[in-house]
Amino acid sequence: MKNYFCCTATIVGKLVLAGLYTSCLLLAGLQPSFANTDAQKLWYDKPASQWEEALPVGNGRLGAMVYGGVPNETIQLNEDTFWAGGPHNNLNLKALDALPEIRQRLNTGDYAGASDMAEKAITSQGAQGMPYQSAGTLQLDFAGHRHYSHYYRELDLHNALVKVNYQVGEVSYKREIFSSLVDNVIVIHLSASKPNAINVSLSLSHPNSMPVNIDARNGTLLMQGTSPDHEGIKGQVKLANIAKVINSDGNITQQGNRLTVSSASEILIAVSIATNFVNYADISADALKRAEQYLQAAQHRLTSSETAYQSAKQAHSQFYQQYFNRVSLDLGSNSFANEPTDVRISEFAKRYDPALVSLYFQFGRYLLISSSQPGTQAANLQGIWNPHSLPPWDSKYTLNINLEMNYWPSETTQLTELNQPLVKLITELSETGRIAASKMYGARGWMAHHNTDIWRISGAVDWSWGAWPTSNAWLVEHLWQKYLFSGDKGYLVRIYPIMKGACEFFEDFLITDQKTGWLIVSPSMSPENAPKISGKKIAAGVTLDNQLLFDLFTHSIKAAQILKLDQQSTSRWQAIIDKLPPMQIGRYHQLQEWMDDWDDPADHHRHVSHLYGLYPGNQISPIHTPDLFNAARVTLEQRGDPSTGWSMNWKINLWARLLDGNRALKLIQDQIQLVTDTSGESGGTYANMFDAHPPFQIDGNFGFTSGVAEMLMQSHDGSIQLLPALPQAWPEGKVTGLVARGGFIVDMQWQQGKVTYLRITSRLGGNLRIGSYAPLPKAQGIITNKAQGDNPNPFYQLPTLKTPLKHTNLNLPTLSLANLSLIDVSTQAGQSYIWGE
Repeated sequence: MKNYFCCTATIVGKLVLAGLYTSCLLLAGLQPSFANTDAQKLWYDKPASQWEEALPVGNGRLGAMVYGGVPNETIQLNEDTFWAGGPHNNLNLKALDALPEIRQRLNTGDYAGASDMAEKAITSQGAQGMPYQSAGTLQLDFAGHRHYSHYYRELDLHNALVKVNYQVGEVSYKREIFSSLVDNVIVIHLSASKPNAINVSLSLSHPNSMPVNIDARNGTLLMQGTSPDHEGIKGQVKLANIAKVINSDGNITQQGNRLTVSSASEILIAVSIATNFVNYADISADALKRAEQYLQAAQHRLTSSETAYQSAKQAHSQFYQQYFNRVSLDLGSNSFANEPTDVRISEFAKRYDPALVSLYFQFGRYLLISSSQPGTQAANLQGIWNPHSLPPWDSKYTLNINLEMNYWPSETTQLTELNQPLVKLITELSETGRIAASKMYGARGWMAHHNTDIWRISGAVDWSWGAWPTSNAWLVEHLWQKYLFSGDKGYLVRIYPIMKGACEFFEDFLITDQKTGWLIVSPSMSPENAPKISGKKIAAGVTLDNQLLFDLFTHSIKAAQILKLDQQSTSRWQAIIDKLPPMQIGRYHQLQEWMDDWDDPADHHRHVSHLYGLYPGNQISPIHTPDLFNAARVTLEQRGDPSTGWSMNWKINLWARLLDGNRALKLIQDQIQLVTDTSGESGGTYANMFDAHPPFQIDGNFGFTSGVAEMLMQSHDGSIQLLPALPQAWPEGKVTGLVARGGFIVDMQWQQGKVTYLRITSRLGGNLRIGSYAPLPKAQGIITNKAQGDNPNPFYQLPTLKTPLKHTNLNLPTLSLANLSLIDVSTQAGQSYIWGE
């Protein structure tokens, strides 16, 4: 294990306590065992009593939350294009004329006046974004099932399947529910251990009281309706929701507003949902025809033979497994893994249950596979799962971290194809954002503010939160990072115009700060924080913007050079980089959040936007920028650990980048705490393992997964670092399939904190530089060399930063990297390289 540096005695105490805590658990006989075959399941011994206890299934387009009730089963439904309103944009055309005065007020320190003016002239005075909608609820009511025993329900992550088992009298009942990735419908299979034992009634409903037609002859329920009006935008999305009994040996009749199946041994139900949505500007499709076509194709596959259902279920699982099985993680297991998942979540912080970390890690991958597939919409604030007509934050796309956070694990955990919906969203937003850039700011290129929705609005929303114009730069960085993992020049050709367009906007939008001569973004803010000194969010020249623009222009220059394009543009872009503000270390030795030294050590705001340069960026490094590295650590200490759920999961990533595995594990313990109150203020985890902001916000789940990956392997700082932030509580483990920049796939096993087996597969070839804090095992026929100078691999180029400005005389000890050894291996594409037996 490497040595950690500490800024204060408090940190030392926490690290010592963490080590003693782990040692006590190990001495108590809870040493981990490996290869638990049931490790990939969430399971419970009672039905869900609220939505946050139900279990999610999804195929990217269709989502369902399964409660597992016995006499009354509730299956809440979603379709990813069913949103309120219709095609529109929400630009405030007063911005162009107001911009000079807003900037002047900021320059003179009139933050209240600038904020008031921006709320009127920049923020939309109408629509603030449309809310994502529920697609209704399917209710199954089972006669005579009030008294039951042997209850069990599970979400099988290996097969993407929910199961519910229980017994009534001498009859065992089983349900299986999945959202088919192959057949594009939600499938519900009911069976009993004795013939003719199932009696069930089906009903469809919607929060907006949509009408339902029943056809007992065809065994169908049909619900149709239109999305609601919202904030002056007429609801125009048509919904068709069909639930059909497609196979049963029972009798089907209509009883009031219900479809009843009696004396059945087996029932197969398919739910097909569709809308008239084509794209953000076109809603001309026929929703009912689409739903019927999906249903007809699925019904043929599901009923074509006696084994058709099993074949269709297997096809769904195999399709899912092509993603899920790419990565495995085993941190060990013990008897706690045999307990219900909600109990394990509740007790996690008090005891040693490493298998729950692995399960939580894989649950995040499951959610991304289930909510973002090629051809679907990007995962929103709640993925695709939402029971409300007015969900929290409208379940939109928040662009100042949350949407990006949804896709943080996509590359490192080998889910690269699932980025396609995000790439499409960014492409479409760059189209609507050209109008915003031109009409609101008189600029070329494209821009967007901190939020958008399915209609790709590019105006500002949320009043005092509106005047942040830099989301385009953050979105472009995600596009660039995808390239660094794939090396796909065809993809780079496709995204380069988007990168260039964002650069063109800031070429026109940046202004010269009158005090320093730096080029700054004004107006802006450090999302979503307000410095105590001004009391207003609005500001200019904030650190996050400077970091984002450094990455935007630097990486756009590299892209242009790779593609041999735009030499004149890249010269201008380099000149802009040279005039951007440097990062600054403030009087408390913190990384300054604003251009002025305004940070308050007692500020515990959930956003730590200025640490973007640490993660997901790579501008702050223990090797290359030790002063900034220290300042980032001080900032994170000051901001504190407890927060909203997604924020704590971001901090797992940040502490991993700070090479402090014990502190990252402490954040994991803070996150895996059971939350039962959906209206409370403490972040954590719901019983169904959804992240609690609260309420539910899915980016926390994705941030957890990326954070664990960062603890085990990093590839942002010139090399692939193995076990860079391994906590003392994980002395043994195994991970396979993690992906590093440059297309390297990493499989490794470790014991006593040291790598005992390593296999790296090179997809692209080129120099492989490995960093390790302990000697690697013997290489198998590999020529290795001690690393010298910069990594020649072009995917590992490091940023060239300005020297930070330092406004403190405090000097902190530098993190010792004496144990870090770096080796180089020349690799060929398609070859694997092995260390150990």
